[in-house]
Amino acid sequence: MKKIVIWGCGGHAREINHLCENSSYEVIGFLDERSEMKGKIIDDVPVLGDLHDIYPLRNKIKIVCAGVGDPSLKKRFVTKTIHAGFEIADTIVHPSVFISKRNTLGVGSIICEGTIITTNVQIGNFVIINRSSNISHDNVISDYVTVGPGVNIAGNVTIGEGAYVGIGSSIREKINIGAWSVIGGGAFVKNDVPAKTLYAGVPAKFKKDLD
Repeated sequence: MKKIVIWGCGGHAREINHLCENSSYEVIGFLDERSEMKGKIIDDVPVLGDLHDIYPLRNKIKIVCAGVGDPSLKKRFVTKTIHAGFEIADTIVHPSVFISKRNTLGVGSIICEGTIITTNVQIGNFVIINRSSNISHDNVISDYVTVGPGVNIAGNVTIGEGAYVGIGSSIREKINIGAWSVIGGGAFVKNDVPAKTLYAGVPAKFKKDLD
């Protein structure tokens, strides 16, 4: 079994722990920067503290940085983990997901159960694809993107770095979603979304800038 530690101990980190119960990974702990969380047991897994609390494990475990859904927080955890000299965990894919040989996967990403990824899809580093999402042909999903549960993405869609696609939303074909933008849950996106903006509704409309 490959031993891993997961950043975060909230809902998504627990989802990854659930995923690993059906894989070749052993979760030996969660990481959390909040000192009051250290020592707690969550879903039968101990919260080990911050990185400095597990230095003796540095050459024995790998770390999952995509244990939180917030793309900015994921990126911060990646930087902190690499700077501290820990090794990043491989991309973890639930055994129910079929990955075509024509798709590419970066490092440190999480692909959850029930997801369908068809052909010629590029998935970057530290991406989260949540449960039962449908990813069509020729899509590009950039680093740090989070895709919520039950999202449908048609073909030839590009999602920029750090974008967040909310639960149950749909994106029509040939759409560009700008970097660090947010798509609200249940939205239908039929036009391009600029970087660092929030779009929501059916059809999705501009709500506010995120700078």
